[in-house]
Amino acid sequence: MTDSGHHDTPPPRLEWTPTALTDPLPLARALIQRASVTPTDNGALDVLQAALEALGFRCRRMPFSAPGTDPVDNLYARLDLDAAGAGPVLCFAGHTDVVPVGTGWTRDPFAAEVIDGVLYGRGAVDMKGAIAAFVAAIARVRRETRDRALQGGIALLITGDEEGPAVNGTTRMVDTLAAEGERLDHCIVGEPSNPQALGDMIKVGRRGSLNATLTVIGRQGHAAYPHLADNPIPRLMAMLDALCAAPLDDGSDHFDPSTLTLTSVDVGNPATNVIPGRAVARFNIRFNDRHDGAGLAAHLRSVCEGVQAGQPGRFDLDVQVSGESFLTPPGMLSDLLVEAVEAVTGRRPALSTSGGTSDARFIKAIAPVIEFGLVNRTIHQADECTACADLEGLTEIYRHFLIRYTNGVDG
Repeated sequence: MTDSGHHDTPPPRLEWTPTALTDPLPLARALIQRASVTPTDNGALDVLQAALEALGFRCRRMPFSAPGTDPVDNLYARLDLDAAGAGPVLCFAGHTDVVPVGTGWTRDPFAAEVIDGVLYGRGAVDMKGAIAAFVAAIARVRRETRDRALQGGIALLITGDEEGPAVNGTTRMVDTLAAEGERLDHCIVGEPSNPQALGDMIKVGRRGSLNATLTVIGRQGHAAYPHLADNPIPRLMAMLDALCAAPLDDGSDHFDPSTLTLTSVDVGNPATNVIPGRAVARFNIRFNDRHDGAGLAAHLRSVCEGVQAGQPGRFDLDVQVSGESFLTPPGMLSDLLVEAVEAVTGRRPALSTSGGTSDARFIKAIAPVIEFGLVNRTIHQADECTACADLEGLTEIYRHFLIRYTNGVDG
């Protein structure tokens, strides 16, 4: 098995019918077979658009670019279920881009093989499988309710830039749709949310993420004459000790305590008899709803200034906030999804804010958002896979949710 796993010739474009789309597996396989490693789409959005148009969706491609970044294609699709347009609009958000293949695969990562009831391929879990499940759920609802009036609408917001810089994807789509007055009342993100089994967990929020680079600048010198130099290492160690000395908080109602994790300490010094002129540390903070990025940046700078005070040299602190924390308080949206999960799996999912960041951090600006998808045990790993039974189970959970949502549940 080669590490690349890319097909020389993309699979043929498929024609979809509403009947065929009630089964999530063919669409999941067709999406996986498009090697859409960020930022390359390789026809994945074409496959999805054809499927959605077969179900009556109006589809709109939304390509974006920015200086210094690769252009990215995105897809927005909308299906109005009632002529009045008065009911709530549910948005399903996800991404067709995938992380690079990496090494260690025993299957072709883009062949979408099904072996012993398991679907293998890059994106099977994260998150082409969930996209296929949601489309299949819509097809089932349309088939079951063809003679009944439904309320509201369904939208899909699909990016090709979730696994990359995330500058030409969901955040740009959200800003554009908001500026155009597009109404989205609630959102489900199909990220793989379950640690062990389908139905374990629904994400109702996410911690914020802050990356910091702390550079302490001294004066280089000979190790035999330390009084003639200014060694930045002890000062850096003192700053890190002060930053790590006390917890940032003790958690909140829906979040664990915030964490500061050192990721690198380096002086770039190959010599044993030279005092370096600078020392650099990097760290990441995952923070809860008791903080925001600006407040944490001010706190970090204040601590470092306290250590630096009265000493020679200086320090630089660069802080980048990749996402603020947010919480969608438990209520109608999560209640409906919990009910659907219990009805299909018999499990009552935990409502959690654990894990890293996702594109939900952008969507929260325009609609209450929660996350629920497949089991994440093989996410970003070699031989990424999902049980076909889980793909079917997720489809039924989405179907159950959609039936309730589109039958006049008060939003």
